[in-house]
Amino acid sequence: MLKNNFILKKIGQLILHVLFWCVVLFFFTYFFGAENQNYSDTLSFSLFLMPITIATTYVSIYKLIPDYLITKRYFLFIIYSLYTLIISGYLIMVSIFFSLTYLANFEYNDMNPATKNILLVTTGVYLVTIIVSAFKLLKLNLNHVEQKNKLENKILETQLKLKEQELNYLKMQIHPHFLFNTLNTMYGFALKKADEAPEMILKLSNLLDYLLYKVDKPFVLLIDDINHIKDYIELEKMRFNNTLNIELVTETIIEHNKIAPMLLLPFIENSFKHGVIKNGTLSIHINISCKDKKLYFYIENTSADNDISSKGIGLENIQKRLDLLYKDNYTLTINNDSHLFKVSLILNILE
Repeated sequence: MLKNNFILKKIGQLILHVLFWCVVLFFFTYFFGAENQNYSDTLSFSLFLMPITIATTYVSIYKLIPDYLITKRYFLFIIYSLYTLIISGYLIMVSIFFSLTYLANFEYNDMNPATKNILLVTTGVYLVTIIVSAFKLLKLNLNHVEQKNKLENKILETQLKLKEQELNYLKMQIHPHFLFNTLNTMYGFALKKADEAPEMILKLSNLLDYLLYKVDKPFVLLIDDINHIKDYIELEKMRFNNTLNIELVTETIIEHNKIAPMLLLPFIENSFKHGVIKNGTLSIHINISCKDKKLYFYIENTSADNDISSKGIGLENIQKRLDLLYKDNYTLTINNDSHLFKVSLILNILE
């Protein structure tokens, strides 16, 4: 099948070339016979001139332009172009001599007026060569642009696939980390045989439902992600009992705003995991608000001064996710001073 298509394509190109040179032949006959009524002699002269024109043109478009001009080998292009001009010029002189000897029987006055003018004959030959060469250059440039675009598209597709794989890898790291913390909490309640265990299992069920059916989407509703955070906080409240002082403030949350799933939770997990209980209390303050198509997220918790471990693996992963998903469309600030660990995140949100 492919072989047949290739043969048909070549036959089609051959027919187009033949038709083109037939048009050139008629052009030469008209061009050189404008001042002569004997079109038979003009046609014979044009036929003799055709092989010179065809050879000069094909050398230009199949050798000089693709092998030397396009590849920027300008010196060789100039040298071989001069060789082509000299040889073709010599052959044009031979064609004029043919017109004198064969068509005019060595009678200069009987020669076709056009064939007496060397400049006119040379112009006719090189005019065809220049026009065809210009189209060849245009075609090569268009092919180059098309190939460049295809290559750029392939590179972009490859980059997107790599980013998607890296993003999935980061998600896989976040989910086990979250489940590990939650199951540890449940294990503690099971050991105590606490009455809160059933409620904790229900909350965990809601969290797992979110993880299994929503987190695989590239973006989720911001309000759903906030509800997921609230369920997580309720689980932690059961674990910490009276040693937890947490405040969650949400302002101007628009229902159709969207965000990457599990983007904010690692910051909150980090506060519980690395927060320090001072004076018998772990204090955490969270504020989530939307304004001018931006999400403002702020969280602070009590911590030890210069506690480098407070960043945790969760925050490292979340910063990589931010780079992949939001690139330059976010600002993340992390501070750990005055016994407080603070995180401020501002990012553009989807509607």
